[in-house]
Amino acid sequence: MLPRVQSEIQRRLLVNYRADPDLVARLLPEPFRPQLVRGAAVVGICLIRLAGTRLPGMPHVTGLPATENGAHRLAVEWDTPDGVRSGVFIPRRDSHSRATVALGGRLYPGWHHRSVFTVAETDTDLRVSFRSTDDEAYVDVHARITDRLTGSALFADLDEAARFFRTGADGYSVSRRPGVYEGLRLVSSRWDVEPAQLLHAHSSFYDDRRLFPTGSIELDGALLMRHLPVTWQALPPLERKGTFTSVSV
Repeated sequence: MLPRVQSEIQRRLLVNYRADPDLVARLLPEPFRPQLVRGAAVVGICLIRLAGTRLPGMPHVTGLPATENGAHRLAVEWDTPDGVRSGVFIPRRDSHSRATVALGGRLYPGWHHRSVFTVAETDTDLRVSFRSTDDEAYVDVHARITDRLTGSALFADLDEAARFFRTGADGYSVSRRPGVYEGLRLVSSRWDVEPAQLLHAHSSFYDDRRLFPTGSIELDGALLMRHLPVTWQALPPLERKGTFTSVSV
């Protein structure tokens, strides 16, 4: 049986961009292709604080301390014997937790890089930034919680945005083994989503004009999830078919 762990999402901020599908396709290995919404590829950043990560059935107090983590994500779909599946491809994961970095991709799916996180949070404002210790990745995001989703060209309303991300809960990421992609499925009995306004968002990946020339990518909005109990279910790994362009995030 593939491993599972439980935890609480104390905070999950999804920063979303709409991007040129042809450019995103060049960044994806087979079998993945961009998942399109209103003709645009959907890419973004997930900034998540997890607490109480533990084996199923164990009390919450036995879980790991809270960890700050970040992932650059590309919404994808791919063909399976049972039909088309959707989810995200994650070229890089970062964490401030030494345990997550040490165990990820070994004991459990999810190879992480060590990063230093800075978080400033109130009831209405959230600022999260990180820079990796290998100096390959950085993110700086400032979001403000609002009462309605506005300004999005991808989603007509909050319900549509929530459905999109709930149905794309399978994530495959680069592993320590070249050409092998490790998978995790996020399972939760609740899916409470709040809209947020982006005051600014910077990323070493999406700000790289060699990958995304001016005009090929635009910020679309942000979503916030708080205090959700979740189970992370490992998925069978996928192997690369063909070649793709490796990028530094």
